[in-house]
Amino acid sequence: MATTTPLPSHDRVIAVSHLSKTFGPVRAVDDLTFEVHPGRVTGFLGPNGAGKTTTLRMLLGLVRPTAGTATIGGRPYHRLPRPLRTVGAALEASSFHPGRTALDHLRTYAPQVGVPDVRASEVLDLVGLGGAADRRVGGFSLGMRQRLALATTLLGDPPVLLLDEPANGLDPEGIRWLRVFLRALAAEGRTVLVSSHVLSEVEQTVDDVVIIARGRLVHASPLTDLVRLARPQVHVTSPDAAGLTALVTGAGWTRTDHATTGGHEVDLVDVDAATVGAAAFAAGLELHELSTRNAGLEGLFLDMVATPAATTHPEVAA
Repeated sequence: MATTTPLPSHDRVIAVSHLSKTFGPVRAVDDLTFEVHPGRVTGFLGPNGAGKTTTLRMLLGLVRPTAGTATIGGRPYHRLPRPLRTVGAALEASSFHPGRTALDHLRTYAPQVGVPDVRASEVLDLVGLGGAADRRVGGFSLGMRQRLALATTLLGDPPVLLLDEPANGLDPEGIRWLRVFLRALAAEGRTVLVSSHVLSEVEQTVDDVVIIARGRLVHASPLTDLVRLARPQVHVTSPDAAGLTALVTGAGWTRTDHATTGGHEVDLVDVDAATVGAAAFAAGLELHELSTRNAGLEGLFLDMVATPAATTHPEVAA
């Protein structure tokens, strides 16, 4: 990818400090503090309505904070020397004129960003839309609109990217492509902040996580630290429902499946697959499946956002 003259790393740091925003009686963002560093993909996670988009809009100067600060390289967005060449943001994938072609859409924005028209073709190729350059946006699928939104953010070759739910509408192949693409952008030294309401959607992409609920910080750390907090989960299937139930009960293992499968399948936490397999063998219990699943991490995320928010880490480590 073409790159502009790189900014010093401290000029690519996103810093949110004691940020709050109130809309009438609603406190959408509540004393939020975290940092996002260059060279990494950071997942900004939380359920719908958690305050993610409001936070991004405050970072971009589109919403005035009630209290606190949101800065990029130590400056609010409106004080950046060349904001459109510094920050690329995609907050809404459907805000395109349906009668324009993809190429014309980007050519409309190119002068505002300060880049030549040829850059429009370059970014379309980057996001895999080169073959659709002359198609009208009104006929694009949601996934194609997401790619066009990403192309728009890349027009100015910015070192900082803010992407709101970029995987929405992408098929599995598109999600794999996005994962590789975002990691390549971060590998170039860019700061990449990606919001999502589903951890499983981004867990193979991000290096760090910032999790919020009800406008407050719940957790911020490298993803590896979050993984260590997740409880191990083992999925077990047996044709002998009664024997499986007896095995689980006798061992005192904790189930998380709420017995919804008639007893032939169970999900267990705080035990590993080897222990379950050995116990089943000793009991003469036939197993058809014994596997470790990643649902423990997703379960941890859901537990975090379902309980009253409490700050666990003040910032994401670089």
